[in-house]
Amino acid sequence: MDKSKDTIHVIGIQMDLGASKRGVNMGPLAIRYTGLMEKLAELGFSAVDMGDIVAGEPETENPKMKNFKPIFEANKRLFEKVTDSLHHGAFPVILGGDHCVAAGSIAATRRHYNNIGIIWVDAHGDFNSDETSHSGNMHGMPLSAVTGFGPDKMVAFSEKIKYVDPNHVAVVGGRDIDPDERKRMSESGVHVFSIHDVDRLGMTEVMKRAIEVAGSGTDGIHVSFDVDAITPQEAPGVGTPVHSGLTVREAFLAAELVAESGKLIALDMVEINPILDERNRTGILACELILAFLGKTVY
Repeated sequence: MDKSKDTIHVIGIQMDLGASKRGVNMGPLAIRYTGLMEKLAELGFSAVDMGDIVAGEPETENPKMKNFKPIFEANKRLFEKVTDSLHHGAFPVILGGDHCVAAGSIAATRRHYNNIGIIWVDAHGDFNSDETSHSGNMHGMPLSAVTGFGPDKMVAFSEKIKYVDPNHVAVVGGRDIDPDERKRMSESGVHVFSIHDVDRLGMTEVMKRAIEVAGSGTDGIHVSFDVDAITPQEAPGVGTPVHSGLTVREAFLAAELVAESGKLIALDMVEINPILDERNRTGILACELILAFLGKTVY
């Protein structure tokens, strides 16, 4: 992370309206329960818990963008909170919640900085729009929205929307991407490092390339980490599990390499579902990954 920022604002958003399964709204509580705030203090940070944003009730007006209104309203509040944290020189750590919360957090980071990159660690591409999504679930749309490929109204939190250049976006660990979504990503310029690339090149090389994509020529890197990137045997408590993912060690290596780059400017940790977890195993893992992204080492 930016070494000048020794104050961390932890912002939770209790949101599960973007997904088909309920439960990830309890993710922020599961991560905090592991002692996150105390552990941040042990690392030498001034950590401030900014509380949780709680999404409203479900609504069914638009089947192409399910629950748009309460999702937008909660994300607008997140956008405002992250914007305020950045304005006051703090480093924002966002605890989700399903991955549609990244629309709010990344829009805020992009508005604060002139130019940012994104490393999107996820089993999924989240690059559908309201026109290409088969489900209408909005947690499959945020990366498309923040890079200007729609739906625009998902990120219309201010008069002028600022998009992230897709050429500075790296998706890491993808292994469940829709055919139309894959085509859109390829045409957009987004760099996809699939699980096959991780197997073939190794995590060190993949992250070296991802950091170059997101960090070269930008003001820094916003990492958005969906815990379903990790294989379900190691991270059972996730909203949308997909078999044969990253190992825990690969996930920590990714975090450690980003930390070493010194280019991290914001972090999302999302899609932890305590209902599906085993004794908060995934919540503990998410907490430790946050600490690794912020510089905790194993020696």
